[in-house]
Amino acid sequence: MDSQRMRRELESRLRGENRKLIYDREKDQLRIESERTGKGITVSLTGIIAKWNSEKEKAIDEVVYYVEEGLRAMENPVQLTDHEKKIFPVIRSTSFPAEAEEGAPFLTDEHTAETRVFYAYDMGNTYRLIDARIMENEGWEPERIKEIALFNARSLPTPLKEDLVAGNIFYFLNTNDGYDASRILNKGFLNDMNKKIQGTMVVAVPHQDVLIIGDIRNDRGYDVLAQMAMSFFTSGRTPITALSFLYEDGELEPIFILGKNK
Repeated sequence: MDSQRMRRELESRLRGENRKLIYDREKDQLRIESERTGKGITVSLTGIIAKWNSEKEKAIDEVVYYVEEGLRAMENPVQLTDHEKKIFPVIRSTSFPAEAEEGAPFLTDEHTAETRVFYAYDMGNTYRLIDARIMENEGWEPERIKEIALFNARSLPTPLKEDLVAGNIFYFLNTNDGYDASRILNKGFLNDMNKKIQGTMVVAVPHQDVLIIGDIRNDRGYDVLAQMAMSFFTSGRTPITALSFLYEDGELEPIFILGKNK
């Protein structure tokens, strides 16, 4: 699969009424724009091809779904008042854009050296990041949004799957509700997990739809976690960071793990 074939495939599936498709040859990016709103989504063909090599049609299906839902969300107004239960925090990489394409800054909070907290309005199958223009239109203060979002995050269920690898225990949270990584903001949940950890507690959020907690009891455990985090990071639809975090005294500290074993 090369860029031209991928471009043609995406254009055939995303072309529609009141849509404009723009290809940037230099950056190898395809932008899908709604003519109703003037807003759009830009996707990197290089990244999609890399995923297609391992996942085939699933990689394309995911991009099409992401674009369709994203454009639909842009065309629907955000109403915070009387919809407080739809407000949630989301975790993103610090390299994620700090403002919407129209120039309105997103509402954010510092988190770690690798991650930043954004705030979102849930729209069912997708969500829209809250920016300054939305807050102004709704007449809401930032602190009100943050407080409600964190309360809602604490209310999310935390079902875990457990796996024993090389004497270490790994817990996986993967509900695919769009807020799996957001559970890292639930201090009560993290503290409860810390109480049951017998070794060193290490946390990873490689992409938005997974949270990994490691009970690391030997050096091999760090290698395993590093490989897991990198694998999830490269396969996730919204990557965050391949680094992991030590959880000590209620604080998250990024660590770099140099893997030695395959």
